[in-house]
Amino acid sequence: MDLDAYAEVHRDRWQELDRLARARHTTGADVDRLVSGYQAAATDLARIRGAAPRTATGDRLSLTLYRARLRFTGTPVDPLTAVALFFTRQLPAALYRIRWVTIWVALATVAIGAIVAVWITTTPGATATFGTPEALRQYATQDFVDYYSDHGLGAFTAQVWTNNAYIAATMVAFGITGVFVPFSIMQNAVGLGVSAAIMHSQGRLADFFLYIAPHGQLELYSVFLAGGAGLMIFWSWVAPGPHRTRAQALAEDGRALITIAVGLTLTLLLSGLVEGIVTRQDWPWPVKIGIGTIALAAVLAYQWVLGGRAYRAGERGDLDEFERGTSALVAG
Repeated sequence: MDLDAYAEVHRDRWQELDRLARARHTTGADVDRLVSGYQAAATDLARIRGAAPRTATGDRLSLTLYRARLRFTGTPVDPLTAVALFFTRQLPAALYRIRWVTIWVALATVAIGAIVAVWITTTPGATATFGTPEALRQYATQDFVDYYSDHGLGAFTAQVWTNNAYIAATMVAFGITGVFVPFSIMQNAVGLGVSAAIMHSQGRLADFFLYIAPHGQLELYSVFLAGGAGLMIFWSWVAPGPHRTRAQALAEDGRALITIAVGLTLTLLLSGLVEGIVTRQDWPWPVKIGIGTIALAAVLAYQWVLGGRAYRAGERGDLDEFERGTSALVAG
């Protein structure tokens, strides 16, 4: 069987079934079409699976049939089960999907930041363009360190969390443009490079790394995850693949990858707690940095180990189960 040709012939009927399965309100005629469409699509899936047990076309059609079956069987979704599935399967699988692009975003950030810092440090007069000698000295010896203790613990943690969560959410949401994420990465990396260069000019480069290390490991990795998700959403409509239209690819991948924004609010809350509570403490630096490293290691294990297991089991991070569960919880 030529799967591409078969899919092309039946694609409109499958899309109509998917539309009816997703519709919030249906008429009697819609229900009739839903049932007949389900029966026909089930036959199509059996033929596809007979030709090739596992294909992208078959997986998408299977998901459409699953949604349709839920519509006319009325199977309830336990909200607690849906939430548990979201955090143990859907979210980690979505994070796993962007693992490599996240690494590339991280490498790009480090490279740009290092280039900026080295250029400013080695270029005569470059550091002076960022302020007077007195202002630079105050930034390096007072402002940079006092930033972590000038505000109350609760207020500072909340401020850091909301600011970083907003940045991460916008990188995911506006990643579709293909411009916003590279711009944000460049802006963030340049800021880090400039700060490092100023601290180095005042002999305080060690303080730069020491004060950033406890919370910065997880905070920066969360930003890298946001950038990776945004770039993947952009790429989904640039290169949708041979079996999907650009609109389909954007809808499917965007719906799955936007789940990452939910997860990032939690990882950034954790890094905000480390920044607000741990960094300001008068503890040995190995202890403070160790706490930040443990927090990052937990997120990496969640993404690479748990996420890899869920992804290989067929999970792609779609929000349908979570939405049905939370809707049931609100309705109840």
